[in-house]
Amino acid sequence: MRGFINRCGGPRRKQPRPDRATPRITRRYDPAAMHDYQRQFIDFMVEAGVLTFGDFTTKSGRKTPYFVNTGKYRSGSQLARLGRAYADAIERSFPAGFDCLFGPAYKGIPLVVAVSMAFAERGREVEFCFNRKEAKDHGEGGLLVGRPLKDGDRVLIVEDVTTAGTSIRETVPLLRAAAKIQLAGLVVSVDRQERASDASTHSALAEVGAEFAMPTAAIVTIDEVVEHLGTRLTGADRARIIAYRAQYGARGA
Repeated sequence: MRGFINRCGGPRRKQPRPDRATPRITRRYDPAAMHDYQRQFIDFMVEAGVLTFGDFTTKSGRKTPYFVNTGKYRSGSQLARLGRAYADAIERSFPAGFDCLFGPAYKGIPLVVAVSMAFAERGREVEFCFNRKEAKDHGEGGLLVGRPLKDGDRVLIVEDVTTAGTSIRETVPLLRAAAKIQLAGLVVSVDRQERASDASTHSALAEVGAEFAMPTAAIVTIDEVVEHLGTRLTGADRARIIAYRAQYGARGA
């Protein structure tokens, strides 16, 4: 796929202004634009066994040559590193700020805890909340746990990956039922840069952002992962990723 690997400079086409009808295209790989925290995060995922290469099936049923499984993070030190990487990405990508973090159950729960603690290390108190899968009918009751949401709160959603956007479409109604919140955005660990469906042209992350009129960001993209790993990827794995991206990759990503 032309331009997937070793992209270089040159004249850029003028892009249309993003709006609800035109999802924002995720950023392309640019080695000069990568930050140290991104390179360190890619290495960290590999070391932790979170990012693996082989034959896998995504939740949407696609056969994929790589898989990101955040369930592999299983120690305090790993969660600390993960939280710092998210915090770095949030500080870089959401300058407008936010009032509360939200983690969709179940994987989003340890993520918002880790990110909140990472900000605390930096002297910033950040509150969070998350949802239950089933409403509690005793005690305080309800679906949400943690910071009570109130009208006007800017909520930043923290996810692991977004392949089809299903969990976000389930999450947003819960948040809006709790209060008249504002969606500050969505941040994920890895942007797979693939279309949510065969009929789509943009990435699932860009589409869900456009659908709910909120900015989206990732710690790293799959293009950045492939290029940073370089020769650590086997020729066969690299070829399969390129073929997968050619078949399912978002146009322009």
